[in-house]
Amino acid sequence: MTTMKTSPWQILCFTCLFCVACLWVADAECSVGWGSSLVVRRDERKPVLVTEFGEISAVEIGGGARNGSFHLQFFKLEPNALFLPVMLHAEMLLYCHSGSGDLTWVDQGKKTATVSLTKGDVYRVRQGSVFFVKSNLETSLRERLRITALFPHAQFSPVGPYSSIADLVRGFDSSVLQAAFQVPEEVIQTIKNATEQPLIIQDVSSQQPEEGRPSDWEGRFVRAFLRLNGAKMENKKQKHKEKKRKESKAFNVFSADPDFENCNGWSLTVGPEDLEVMKDSTFGAFYVNLTKGAMMAPHWNPTATEVAFVVGGRGMVRVVGSSAEGSQAGCESQSFKVEEGDVFVVPRFHPMSQTSFNNESFVFMGFSTTGRRNYPQYLVGRESVFQGIDKDVLAAAFNVENATVAQLVGQQEQALIVECTSCAEEQYSAWQEEIQRRREEEERKRREEEEARRREEEEEEEARRREEEEERRRKEEEEEAKRREEEEARERERQRQEEEAAREEEEEKKRREEQARREEEERRQREEEARRQEEERAEQERRKREEEARREEEERERQRREEEEGRGGGGGETEEEAARREQEERERREREEQEGRGGGGSGEGPAGKPEEKETGRQSRRGRQQPEEEGSGGRGREESEGEAAMRQEEERIRREREQMEHGRSAEAPIILVDNLDKVVELLF
Repeated sequence: MTTMKTSPWQILCFTCLFCVACLWVADAECSVGWGSSLVVRRDERKPVLVTEFGEISAVEIGGGARNGSFHLQFFKLEPNALFLPVMLHAEMLLYCHSGSGDLTWVDQGKKTATVSLTKGDVYRVRQGSVFFVKSNLETSLRERLRITALFPHAQFSPVGPYSSIADLVRGFDSSVLQAAFQVPEEVIQTIKNATEQPLIIQDVSSQQPEEGRPSDWEGRFVRAFLRLNGAKMENKKQKHKEKKRKESKAFNVFSADPDFENCNGWSLTVGPEDLEVMKDSTFGAFYVNLTKGAMMAPHWNPTATEVAFVVGGRGMVRVVGSSAEGSQAGCESQSFKVEEGDVFVVPRFHPMSQTSFNNESFVFMGFSTTGRRNYPQYLVGRESVFQGIDKDVLAAAFNVENATVAQLVGQQEQALIVECTSCAEEQYSAWQEEIQRRREEEERKRREEEEARRREEEEEEEARRREEEEERRRKEEEEEAKRREEEEARERERQRQEEEAAREEEEEKKRREEQARREEEERRQREEEARRQEEERAEQERRKREEEARREEEERERQRREEEEGRGGGGGETEEEAARREQEERERREREEQEGRGGGGSGEGPAGKPEEKETGRQSRRGRQQPEEEGSGGRGREESEGEAAMRQEEERIRREREQMEHGRSAEAPIILVDNLDKVVELLF
């Protein structure tokens, strides 16, 4: 049996093909379904039902081209409230925020289960099942039962994610219902004529209805519809005891061991291996708790889209869009701040990170569009995707040296949750600046559109006026041809009308000229104001550079004195230390040159104060003369360097004099360059 060896080029080709495929799919996700935002705020929820015993609100959020959109509903039940039975049009994944209660469901196979819900529970009800929810009254804090439920939008029709069973039954004729249920006609009439109830009412089990009360008949009918009779329930319990025990138990995120935990937070995922009722589901769940100043490291999901809602605190979310050539405009990278109650979505193949602020934690829970175990791809840590790629290939991808890649990949040990102090604050600041920039851009575009529309209206009005004027003249000419032999009074009237029209046109012309003159004058005033402001800024920049040049000259003089004192003290300095200082000085000058070029290109640099530089040179000459006398001559090479320096200084002085007389506009730049040469000769 022969073993095939995989060359680095084969790995590189496979990696490139995989990246291209990911970018193609990510671009498709961007082009359809993202919308203009990846987040829905809490105050943007749409109310579905509001009663004195509870309320329901909902949001719609996109999940990309592959997954469509998602429908989330937020249930709030007061203590001792009942959410009446409904039939699910799509599977439902839920998370219990607070309070406690019981969820009872009957699926298509007539299996029945009652699940006790408490804070932190995750559960799933299959599509086509009938379920209802009761909130407990025996709680010390009398908390509301708060549940967040996810319904995949592609699985249900436009009527909604569920339907009331009362509405389903009342849609049949009385004869059909009587024959189907084998009950007296008065029972059917009582059901059909009963007042329609909202979906959330007070728990009927806590009430004692009077004899013959409609609710008594309706309760018996619901039990018959749900097949919750005692004998059948007992039979099913005996038949599926073990399986029902598993299916009637929810998964609690606070009772389970986290998948990952450190001092910066913890996270876990919920899948079929954790919850029996999720074995045939196409969705999973996850829970993340970030402590203060922590971050979920950058990663992406290759198989799932994540829909999450903030359970507590606040944080920043960063979603990186596709950068492939030809990517759609709606797929740009986004950063946004989320708070408790907000919902956000991250399509698959899009790198993301979640970061908490320094003053509070960031807790969010959500659902992923895969029922299998999801393996996020992290950019850092021991499990990073970069660990499997050759360092030479990575260096070529980033266009950097191998040492840089090795440092980048080898630094971080923790891959999932890392410390990131003030990262969220910095992201929030950048996010605010981006929002302001976009607002300004939108305002600019709006003004431009209004200006273009105004010009277009003016042009249309002018064209219409010219057409009317031409039409009027044509008619006057025709009338003139027809009325040449008419009375002299009509001729005078015609002339008067023409003169009036000419006068109006002249007045209009003068008005336009006056308007143009005023606009021109305003334009000149604006230009003068802009030029004055520019001159003020240039003057400030010049003063700043002069001050920097003075400080640099003092620093050089101080260092020169220290070197002279070191040489005069006995030459204890080693060649290695001298080389090191020379290297540090050269690096410092390079940084100063870069800062000087980055601070503006006005052409006025450190040579802005010739008097101070001339004084510095005279001072150096004064100190150099005693040094030459005390040293007794350090060699021909040093003397030649000092002579060259004096020649260079003399040439700079002549060029400065030419600059002061206005003979060269580029003299400040030349002086700056020559000054650097002098410094190099000096040191």
